[in-house]
Amino acid sequence: MAITLKVNGRTHRLDIDPATPLLYALSDDLALNGPKFGCGLGQCGACTAIVNGTAVRTCITPLSTVAGKEVTTLEALGTPEKPHPLQKAFIDEQASQCGFCVNGVIMTAKAFLDKNPKATPEQIRQALSGVLCRCFTHVRMHRAIERYAKEVAR
Repeated sequence: MAITLKVNGRTHRLDIDPATPLLYALSDDLALNGPKFGCGLGQCGACTAIVNGTAVRTCITPLSTVAGKEVTTLEALGTPEKPHPLQKAFIDEQASQCGFCVNGVIMTAKAFLDKNPKATPEQIRQALSGVLCRCFTHVRMHRAIERYAKEVAR
């Protein structure tokens, strides 16, 4: 069955089962590397993308639920030459180590701060509490996100 997806500003028509998790369409069919397969249960956050402004776990999101909606992945935020300010804050704070969780952290933080630009550090920590990090760079990641949040709140 053909599904039409709008991903990172481009429309894609895929011949794929509508029950297929969005993650597989993003990684396998569209060759995007931002969302990662982590737990496959929607618990770790590595697969996070933003759908119509909300962070979603793509490993448990059926394609049928996102057809016609705007899907944004890490690839759409910035480039190596011109990173998004949130990505730049991560670079400046040396906030990623292994990089496995970074997609989920950045996409979750972006979606949250887009809706809550004056969030407190505690609110940011709460919003990110469901994204698991294996190498424990939380302190640097939170510092980077708070740096970005201060810029957004201006």
